[in-house]
Amino acid sequence: MRPEKILKIVTLKAFLLCTLCSDAQLVKKLDSLLFQQSKDQPGFALSIEQDGKSLYNNQLGLAVLEGAKEIDAGTNFRMASITKQFTAMGILLLEKSHQLSVNDAIGRWLPGLPAGVGSRVHISHLLTHSSGILDYEELMPASQTKQLLDADVLKLLQSHDTTYFTPGTQFRYSNSGFCLLALIIEKVSHQSYATFIKQKIFMPLHMDESVVYEAKTLIAQRAMGYAKDSSGNVFFSDQSMTSATKGDGGVYTSINDYRKWMKGIQNNTLLNLPKIMQRMYVAAGGVTNAYYSAGWFFKTAGSLVLFHSGSTCGFNNYVITVPAKKFCIVFFSNLAENTSLFRDILEILHQCGFADYRSLFALHELTR
Repeated sequence: MRPEKILKIVTLKAFLLCTLCSDAQLVKKLDSLLFQQSKDQPGFALSIEQDGKSLYNNQLGLAVLEGAKEIDAGTNFRMASITKQFTAMGILLLEKSHQLSVNDAIGRWLPGLPAGVGSRVHISHLLTHSSGILDYEELMPASQTKQLLDADVLKLLQSHDTTYFTPGTQFRYSNSGFCLLALIIEKVSHQSYATFIKQKIFMPLHMDESVVYEAKTLIAQRAMGYAKDSSGNVFFSDQSMTSATKGDGGVYTSINDYRKWMKGIQNNTLLNLPKIMQRMYVAAGGVTNAYYSAGWFFKTAGSLVLFHSGSTCGFNNYVITVPAKKFCIVFFSNLAENTSLFRDILEILHQCGFADYRSLFALHELTR
């Protein structure tokens, strides 16, 4: 055998050994970190995959403290703003079927809006957080005691014929915009948002346990949300006045089902999302080489990297995916502000030779 061929074989074996060691080291380091977490407190579900192979999969803690119901891979967490991915996909599927255009003025579908806002803001502006639409959280009366619905958001906006800036000129994260998108889905499809998302997204991808939150609707294997007070004591914190809006935060799903969503994006099952992002995006609020489109923050240094977080009064979720490499990190927690644990996970990944994703937290800050 020629020396150069022997060298190639030795080099390949060394590379494979190094790769295997990195995977083993990753599991060991993550186990060491995560098994320090309390098993009798709110917890998390974590999945890391690459090239369709599971690198790490773990769930720890309680989905419901009362009754000590443990978290597993089928536990349904409230997605909060990760819901925006599904709302955006709903709009894009309607465009794919020629029922609307992202260039439509939103007043075409929501005629109750003031004329100025309705004519100047387009659907694409809502999908990229560049509409300047007023934040409904700032318009809610201080005396509000009943949970808002998406239709209530529209009512709040109907008396304000103004935006924070000229639509399309800036980035400003907007929950209002995605509530309006949910209403547009209903208007165009003649279905409820929950029914449309189930029929057009969940069912085709076999996300059988995923649902959109609606009061009095049973959610199987539901995790309840919790938070900690200033002394570190855990308290029940599942709902707030803004927890009933759907388009900006109403989806519940599990690690098991979310993997199916990731595969759908990686394989362009419903549509080619990266291609759409190439034609419709806005620079994301001063973060270098970062953009927003269709429910995702993304960076384009090398391979396309998608990121989003979802935080409420009782949940804290993060997703990072590189579709071309079929790589994804999914972290769901039913403990509010559980940010430090996910930072530690990203630190370990970086130590084990993976890309440094810690800078993505600058994008998470833009959602606050």
